[in-house]
Amino acid sequence: MTQPSAPVAAPTTLSLKRVAIDTYHENVAYLHRDCPLYKAEGFQALSKIEIQQDGSKILAVLNVVDDDCIVSPHELGLSEQAFANLNLPAQTQVRVNHAEPPHSMEYVRQKLSGNRLNQDKLNEIILDIAANRYSKTEIAAFIVAVSEAGLDRDEILFLTRAMVNSGQQLDWKENIVVDKHCIGGIPGNRTSMIVVPIVAAFGLLCPKTSSRAITSPAGTADTMEVLANVDLPMERLDQIVREQRGCLAWGGTAKLAPVDDILISVERPLAIDSQAQMVASILSKKRACGSTHLLIDIPAGPRAKVRTMKEAMQLRKLFEYVGDRIGLVTQVVITDGRQPIGRGIGPVLECRDVMQVLKNDPDAPHDLREKSLQLESRLLEYAADIRGGADYEVTRNLLNLGRKLEKMNQIIDAQGKQTAHFPVGHLTREIAATSSGTVVEIDNLILSRVARLAGAPMDKGAGVMLLKKLGDTVQAGDPLYRIHAEFPADFDFAVRLASQHSGYRISEH
Repeated sequence: MTQPSAPVAAPTTLSLKRVAIDTYHENVAYLHRDCPLYKAEGFQALSKIEIQQDGSKILAVLNVVDDDCIVSPHELGLSEQAFANLNLPAQTQVRVNHAEPPHSMEYVRQKLSGNRLNQDKLNEIILDIAANRYSKTEIAAFIVAVSEAGLDRDEILFLTRAMVNSGQQLDWKENIVVDKHCIGGIPGNRTSMIVVPIVAAFGLLCPKTSSRAITSPAGTADTMEVLANVDLPMERLDQIVREQRGCLAWGGTAKLAPVDDILISVERPLAIDSQAQMVASILSKKRACGSTHLLIDIPAGPRAKVRTMKEAMQLRKLFEYVGDRIGLVTQVVITDGRQPIGRGIGPVLECRDVMQVLKNDPDAPHDLREKSLQLESRLLEYAADIRGGADYEVTRNLLNLGRKLEKMNQIIDAQGKQTAHFPVGHLTREIAATSSGTVVEIDNLILSRVARLAGAPMDKGAGVMLLKKLGDTVQAGDPLYRIHAEFPADFDFAVRLASQHSGYRISEH
């Protein structure tokens, strides 16, 4: 009589395979549906698993596949980020187990219920996020908790401290290390690319690291990338700043407050930019970068991120409260946020404005030039050499002498000139005025949405070129702005929105 065959035992290890998929700040693993270990352990898609071998260990979100070309039944696939984090060669035999859920998720649930979190609880949440113990769904829950339940000023301080301590911290060994940051909400506001060269040319140390755009058509890093490499490893960033007295780089690759970039990767598709998270994000990055003195620009206007002077003053006090307690001298200026700064909205178009100012082009946008000079003069107040309010004259003279352009070119060369060419989007449509009169209102939010729908910032040549500003007189049929796009689908989306609402209000009076 034939005896029934014994069941095949599930393997205890799987062969590691690198899967060329960019999952952007999230560890993702791939198991074949016919994998014996998958069946034996009862793994489920989107659950978290623990992968380990030879002292290396990561947590990853599980995806189940049916295609042998991705992984075979005896392989474990890892996305690009997960493979790099595990740091083991392909075909290494690795062990796979169920992952314990992070204990700190209990604190996220407490926050969603409206409870207050102390320093220890926020430390644990941030450390778990930094260690990739949270899936993007769990990170989204934390972001919604912060946004909807809100944080008081001490919770924001606790969150900022936790984010500073999540990565490396620089110490430049200098008494004054300056930086500036705009909270956003105003398209085209690329003053940093003008401020940093003048401050560095004067001799102050200014290690400017910026985030990429979250809800806007471009961030400083997106625009600077048109000219130079912004993804700089820490060693190179350190060398450039010491040689040039400044830089214009993306903060993500420098491992400075790295949790901030993870949170931003989830905030961006959710279009969430809460005040508490914004304050913690800005101040943690600046403190980790070694800044001692910080200038914050808060544009206020009816269609800006900050709508009223009362709200701007409250935010100013919050920045100053948190900044003071993390050892950062914080100065806040409230600026005009009623309309975009400059003419371009989108990386290439904004870069064009910046270079016109740096080159003293007579056609350079006057508002971008003047705002940059005012911010520069506030930063130079920190220098012992400046006395009696002469700082504005110093910055203007340096600009007129061409020192700013010279220093910008030196920074570009040091970071590495951009080898790719980014043309302005070739698909264009001018949006015309429907009546005659004076431009009395420009909706920053509408113009930002039009530029993003056109493809900015992912398509660097996409965006909006303004042809009329507040106070300009127009006739019906005059073009107000021009849309630039690279791809027909993006172009159609942008034109459709602009046709429904141009973002301009024109009055006869």
